[in-house]
Amino acid sequence: MTELSVEVVQTSSLGDRSYLAHDGRVAIVVDPQRDIDRILALAGRLGVSITHVAETHLHNDYVSGGLALAKLTGAAYLVAADDEVGFDRHPVTEGDEITVSTVIRLRVVATPGHTFHHLSYVLDGDTGPIGVFTGGSLLFGTTGRTDLLGKQHAHILAEHQHASARRLADLLPDGAQVWPTHGFGSFCSATQSDAPESTIGRERTANPALRLETDDFVEQTLAGLDAYPAFYAHMGARNTAGADLIDLTPVAAADPAELAARIAAGEWVVDLRNRKAFAHRHLTGTLSFGLDGPMSTWLGWMAPWGAPITLLGDSAQHVADAQRELARIGIDRPAAAATGSPEQWAGGDDNRLAQLTAATFTDLAAARTGTPPHGLRAVDVLLDVRMSNEWRTDHIDGATHIPLPDLANRLAAVPAGTVWVHCGSGYRAAAATSLLQRAGRQVVHIDDAYPNAAAAGLPIVPGN
Repeated sequence: MTELSVEVVQTSSLGDRSYLAHDGRVAIVVDPQRDIDRILALAGRLGVSITHVAETHLHNDYVSGGLALAKLTGAAYLVAADDEVGFDRHPVTEGDEITVSTVIRLRVVATPGHTFHHLSYVLDGDTGPIGVFTGGSLLFGTTGRTDLLGKQHAHILAEHQHASARRLADLLPDGAQVWPTHGFGSFCSATQSDAPESTIGRERTANPALRLETDDFVEQTLAGLDAYPAFYAHMGARNTAGADLIDLTPVAAADPAELAARIAAGEWVVDLRNRKAFAHRHLTGTLSFGLDGPMSTWLGWMAPWGAPITLLGDSAQHVADAQRELARIGIDRPAAAATGSPEQWAGGDDNRLAQLTAATFTDLAAARTGTPPHGLRAVDVLLDVRMSNEWRTDHIDGATHIPLPDLANRLAAVPAGTVWVHCGSGYRAAAATSLLQRAGRQVVHIDDAYPNAAAAGLPIVPGN
C-alpha cells in the first residue's frame, strides 16, 4: 500500500514553513519560499515529481517561489480564483477537489481572515482527513494577523478569521494535523507559535479562536497587534505580479577603497558576523546585523527600500547565506560584498577600525549608582529598542523608548550623552548601537537577556 507523507521545509529566519506532500511518486508543494532549490533538492532525494504547487494566499512576508517552481516543473499552480494576479494559474475556489494522485487528494476550503481570499487545503487519505494546510488561518495556538491589508480592514478580517478557524474545527476530526505556514517567528502571526506541531483537537483547547466568542477574539487580536516589517509593503505587489527565478550568483567583490567610499556615502555596509565579533573589532561606519539572528527581517525593515546594501562576512558561504536570506524578501542583488576580516576590509589601516563597548544589566545597575565598572562610561541615557508591545508589558524605570525599526529616522531624538542600549536578548541592541556609533554617538551595548534586568536589581515598571 502506498503511504502518504508530508515533509516540512522550514525557513526559521522568517518564521515560516513550506510543505511537500507526496506518495513516493508524485508531490504537491504548498507555499514555497523563493529559493526553490531546497524544494527541488528534497524532491530529488525522495525521487518524486512535483505535479502541483498551491498557495494558501498572496504572501506579505516573503516573495513566493510558487510561480517559478510551477514553471520549472510544469506543475499546475493553484491560486485563489478571486485573487487578481498577473500570471497564468489554475484558479481554485471553495469546494474544489484536486486529485493529485490516487493517494493525494485535496479539498479547497475558503478561510478568509489573514487575507480576504485566503484558502486552506484539506488533505484527504483513504480513511478521511489527514490534515489541513492552513497558511495564515489557524496557526499553532494563534491565528494570522488581520491588519496586513490595511488597518481599515483589520476588524472585519478578524471576524472572518474567527469564523474560518471555527469552520476548520467543525470540518475536521480532532486527530487531523494542522500545517500552518506562519507562526514560528513570522510577523504575519498575531502571536507566536506555542508548539512545534499540532492537531485540530489540540487547537480546540489551546487556540483563542476556538475558545473565545467572536467579539472577545476580535478585541484580543486587535489589541495584540504591533508594528510589522516595512518590507511587507512590497511583498504583496511582488507576489501579485509573479516573481521570476531567484538569482543567487555571487555579487561583485568590493576592495577596501570601495568599502570606504560606500561608508563615506552613508550607504548600509552590513557586518554579518556575530555581535561579539563585531564588538571586538569592526570596520568603522558598518552596521551589525549578524547572520546568527533574524538578519533579513531587521535589515529589510530598516534599510531604505531599494538602497544599495553591501555585505561583509567571514567567508563566501557566509555572504551567500545572507544573500539567500535577503532574496527571500525581495532584496535581490546586494550592491557589493567582501569577505575576510576587519583588518582586511580596512586595507591594513588600523585607524579605520573601531570597537564597541559591551556590558550586562548588572553593569548597568552599578553604573546607575554612580560607580560604573572599570572601562565603562556613566549612564546618561538608557535606550530601550524593543517593540511597543514589549515596552507596554514592562520596562526599566527611566528608560527612553525608541523601537529599533524607528531608530534610523529618530537618531536626533536620542538625548545627549553616553547611550546605553538594550533590547530583549542583545541582537537588536547591537544593531542599534552600531547605528548610533555610525552617527558619532558614545554608546554601550547591553548584551544581556532582559529578564536579567530585574535580577540585577533594576527597577521594572508597567508600560504606558
